[in-house]
Amino acid sequence: MKAKALRNPAFLLIIINLIAFWMLHSCVGADDYKILYTGGILVSVSVVTYLIIYFCRMGDTYLFPIVYLLVTLGVVMICRIDYEKGMKQVLWFLISTVAFYISYFCYKKIKVLWMLKKFYYISGIVLFIVTIILGSTVNGAKNWISLGEISIQPSEIIKIFFVLFLSCYYSTREGLFKGKIKERYIVMVCVYSYLAFLVLQREWGIMLLFFFTYIIMEYVFEGDKLILVGNVIFTALLSYVGYLFMNHIQVRVSVWLDPWKDITGGGYQIAQSLFAIASGGFFGAGLGNGRPDYIPEVHSDFIFSAICEEFGLFGGVAIVMLFFIFTYRGIKIALKLPDGFDKCVATGITVIFGLQTFIIIGGVIKMIPLTGITLPFISYGGSSLLSSFISLGILQAISAKESR
Repeated sequence: MKAKALRNPAFLLIIINLIAFWMLHSCVGADDYKILYTGGILVSVSVVTYLIIYFCRMGDTYLFPIVYLLVTLGVVMICRIDYEKGMKQVLWFLISTVAFYISYFCYKKIKVLWMLKKFYYISGIVLFIVTIILGSTVNGAKNWISLGEISIQPSEIIKIFFVLFLSCYYSTREGLFKGKIKERYIVMVCVYSYLAFLVLQREWGIMLLFFFTYIIMEYVFEGDKLILVGNVIFTALLSYVGYLFMNHIQVRVSVWLDPWKDITGGGYQIAQSLFAIASGGFFGAGLGNGRPDYIPEVHSDFIFSAICEEFGLFGGVAIVMLFFIFTYRGIKIALKLPDGFDKCVATGITVIFGLQTFIIIGGVIKMIPLTGITLPFISYGGSSLLSSFISLGILQAISAKESR
């Protein structure tokens, strides 16, 4: 009985949290106990949430502990890099936990979500237009809207609308409008209209995310080889044309192929990322012993590199495995559901998380060209954390339906 208690996820959450924040406390300074208070807040909220999920039978009991481990690692690393940003991330975690509960209960109680395809599509278009008109350019992409001291990234919310929109179509096979044109072509036009807005914003990472999510859902729920091949060929041609006529795409590709050619310029970020990962070795330099400050945007785009430097290759593999298990749980939930809206939404959310993880980690290790999106639950950013927890709440609600 005692051994079983030691394997309880709530107990493991407490132990891992205490170890992580004690290491951070030792790294920051022995006189600074705010770090320990912060760890206490995180572990209290997380354990209470896990117990509520467990005793109230709110579905899968593994999703939230996996996410919490990722959040803890992210908060520890962000606090180590920039204490003020770490405190903001903790605040966003608390807000996102509330959003998790709200999205969970809203998804369970609102019975007409599968009928709101026009609302999802139009809401996404409106957010795109607002971003283009009022947005500010950060790192070459016009994807932020500033509201006083708070900046939000509308594309993070559009991701949720995008999955819900596709799920409405694949669960009912009904298009946006009635007419003689086949519904799947109408949906294709809607998807490419989203991609066109992302091109205007130069948001290449989210564009790849949307396109491959659409392709995977088309393959899973339709399986029309002609549509799949046509989309891939058309997009490949557009990408090639974009490469020929857009200088910033050429720069990104050339940096990906040979970052050492311009190591003090365009290749500086990826070169420093590779240096950090290599210097960490298998076991890492230890928390506080690395130099993540050498990497620009290390708290967001390149946080995986910083983790590998201080926690080693084994730390990086642990993150990949946690995302792998999360994706496995999401796919398992989707497979057990009957065909319908819930099955499509569970698949779409799981695919979004899996693809986003692959795109950003693949970019920082130079497997694919760097696109600059966040690592879910780990990277610094309120918009990303909030939308991720909303998606988690929806997936948790679907798992509760599946378990019943």
